[in-house]
Parts: sequence; C-alpha cells; structure tokens
Amino acid sequence: MPAREVRKLGDPVLRRVTAAVTPEQLASVETQALIDDLIDTMHAAHGAGIAAPQVGAPVRIAVVHVRDNPRYPYKPNYPLTVFVNPRLTLLGEPGRDDERIFEGCLSVPDLRGEVVRRMHVRCDALDRHGAPFSVEVRGLTAGTFQHELDHLDGRLFVDRVMDPSTLTTWANFDQYHREAFVRRAADIVARWGG
Repeated sequence: MPAREVRKLGDPVLRRVTAAVTPEQLASVETQALIDDLIDTMHAAHGAGIAAPQVGAPVRIAVVHVRDNPRYPYKPNYPLTVFVNPRLTLLGEPGRDDERIFEGCLSVPDLRGEVVRRMHVRCDALDRHGAPFSVEVRGLTAGTFQHELDHLDGRLFVDRVMDPSTLTTWANFDQYHREAFVRRAADIVARWGG
C-alpha cells in the first residue's frame, strides 16, 4: 500500500514551481519522513522515480530507483538516489543527442506518449543528509532524471508530447506499440548505456 496518495493530473500542486529546501528543513523529522514516504510510494506503485509534488509536497525533492521494474522492464537498473534541490544540465547537442521515448507517469496513470529527451545529463544536488553530489547519466536513465525533475518545475510529460497522435492508453500501448518501443529502447541502451 502506498505511503501517500499519488496526486493526479488536474491537481494544482502538480503545476506549482517547488520551493528549495533549507538545511534546517532537510534535517527535520518531517522532511526525512517525506523522503521515506516518497521511496515507499514509488516502490508500491512500481515507479522508476517520484517527485515530492506527486504526493502533495511542493518542495524540491525527487527520488529515482529502478530495480527490475515490472512497469518499465526495458529500463536499466539504477540505485536508489535522493535528490534535494537538484540542478539539471543537459549535455551534448540538441538533436544529435536526443531520442524519442515513450513515457508514462504515476500522476497520469492512463496515458503514455512520446517525448524527446536528451540522452546525456548531469545532476548536481544534495543527498538526504545535505551532502552535495554530482552524477552524470545517459540513455533512458537520463530521460528518467529529466522526467522527475520536470515535476519540480510544475511540468508533466504530457506538456512535452510534440505529436499528440502518439498519446495512447497503457492497454493500447501494450497491444500496439510496446514491441516496437522495446526494440527501440534496447537500441537506446546499446547506444547510450543507462
């Protein structure tokens, strides 16, 4: 059972630009409980990541973890990572280092659609204890980072769908598009790693 309810498309909290977390807030029992709840909610819902607005908290915290995920079986595993006040830098060149990928979202549970994502990014953030870190990721994992950090700026994947004809229900994705996308995802992983 999820620790918190996942907010759905149309909830105003999903459209708010989130507030930075101060060191005092990060050290608080409430914020540490929020981080634990984010992790539990993401795992219970089989998400590849989750951001604080998705559970109603308009603060700059997101979590990514992929571990043999049944919802996204084509995504490479990625260790549990908490991002506080993250800053994302797109690396590489627009167009040349971009790929079209199908995305879904726990906050938009019935839809998937194609978005263009950069395949190489760097994220600078604090961990849950306030220690700074930086990580570079490629491929589908780079797409996951962009998706989750978009939430912190009030943006959903549906805002990035350039061709509305790619929007599909999950059931129709499975029936008509999954096989081709899984092949494309394998090519992306082979080309970019992660």
